[in-house]
Amino acid sequence: MSKKFKYGILTIGLIILIGFVLKGRITHEKFDSEKWKNWTESETEWSLRWDMMNSLRNNYDLKGMSKSELLKLLGEPDSKTENEFGYFLGYSKRGINTGRLNIKFDNNKITDFSVWDG
Repeated sequence: MSKKFKYGILTIGLIILIGFVLKGRITHEKFDSEKWKNWTESETEWSLRWDMMNSLRNNYDLKGMSKSELLKLLGEPDSKTENEFGYFLGYSKRGINTGRLNIKFDNNKITDFSVWDG
C-alpha cells in the first residue's frame, strides 16, 4: 500500500470518529417550556435542561425579551438579583460537570446570556 492510500484511510477514519464523538455531545432535544419548568434533579433527567439548551438558543430570541416573557418561558430562576437570573442546568454529558444559564437584564430586558460549564 502506498503512503497516500494509508493517510487517506487514516483521515477518513478520524473524520468518522470525530463525527461520532460530536454526535454524542450535541443533543437534539427540542425545547419544551413545561419540561423545563417541571425539571427535577433526578437520575433519569440529570441532563434534560442541558439537552434542551441548543434548541432554546436557536429557536428563541432571548436578547431583548422582557423578564415577564422569560418567566413565562422558563419559570422562576434558581437564583436571582434585580439584574441577573440563574437557571441550574444539571449535569452535562461530560461526566460530573454541572452547568448554569446566566441571564443579564437592563431595564427589565435581556441584554446578554451565557452558559457556564464547570
